[in-house]
Amino acid sequence: MIQPLMPKATAVWLVENTSLTFDQIADFCGLHVLEVKGIADGDVAQGIKGMDPIVSGQLSRAEIERCQGNPATRLMTAESKYKVPPVQPRKGPRYTPVSRRQDRPDAIAWLLRNHPELTDAQVAKLVGTTKPTIQSVRDRSHWNSANIKPVDPVTLGLSTQIELDDAVQKASRKAERERKKADKLAGRSETLLPASETTAPEAPQHATIAAPEVAAEKDESRKSYDADSVFAKLKDVKIEDDEED
Repeated sequence: MIQPLMPKATAVWLVENTSLTFDQIADFCGLHVLEVKGIADGDVAQGIKGMDPIVSGQLSRAEIERCQGNPATRLMTAESKYKVPPVQPRKGPRYTPVSRRQDRPDAIAWLLRNHPELTDAQVAKLVGTTKPTIQSVRDRSHWNSANIKPVDPVTLGLSTQIELDDAVQKASRKAERERKKADKLAGRSETLLPASETTAPEAPQHATIAAPEVAAEKDESRKSYDADSVFAKLKDVKIEDDEED
């Protein structure tokens, strides 16, 4: 689905002038649902004037009313009379307005504290800064270190939630690949042991000791005695008793 020309401004207008859910607005504007919630709370997109998508021809009044009646539906963009070229993905650090540049150290501090897996290049791309600035915030050599307070870059309007989530996922995948590579070089295997090794019963340690005794008991039980031998033994015992008397 084609996103509106000014996603945040459109989201601001929809939040202020409709009863659409955050999910519906986020889906239509291509934003994260947390960003839309931040707009409603006044934490995100401060100072951005809402843009009416009906006046710009991106939505119709009937479409908004249809989706307001059923939260499960999604807004469908009206066919534009003009062909808008697709937005090319941004490469390199973003441009940060002058009014927001003093907020970048706070955003850097937040990212370093909450997402240490991000590389300096990813942080620089998210908030539009440089690696020396990131290093100065990290080692507290920044000229304004005493006043730096970690603040979410999405709240500051320096990055979108979608861009932040994407960067964190990429960093996590890279860390996982490096961990597997290190385990492979160290000779540690992640494969499971065969079932014959994990389920084979262990031989009891006392088996070699108890075996002769058990065998002896079995041999004794298997011996057969006749009546003459038994009485002969009893007679010998009686004679020994008489001699002692």
